[in-house]
Amino acid sequence: MQRKFKVIVKTNSTDNKIVNYDKENNIYKINLKAKPIDGKANKELLKFLSKELKKKVSILSGFKSKEKILEILD
Repeated sequence: MQRKFKVIVKTNSTDNKIVNYDKENNIYKINLKAKPIDGKANKELLKFLSKELKKKVSILSGFKSKEKILEILD
């Protein structure tokens, strides 16, 4: 089973955390400590969400954007 979802990432934050879920737009808002330099924020996002969800996560689109589409892999 595969599941796709959207996130909006705010980088350079004090903590890695899921801030909220926007039901109307079906988007999770996530804060990350990493800066968006050389893919560091993307790597931190995948590591953080994989740990939180206990599943492997990959980025489908939005590699250079704050808005991304992610996929949970089983």
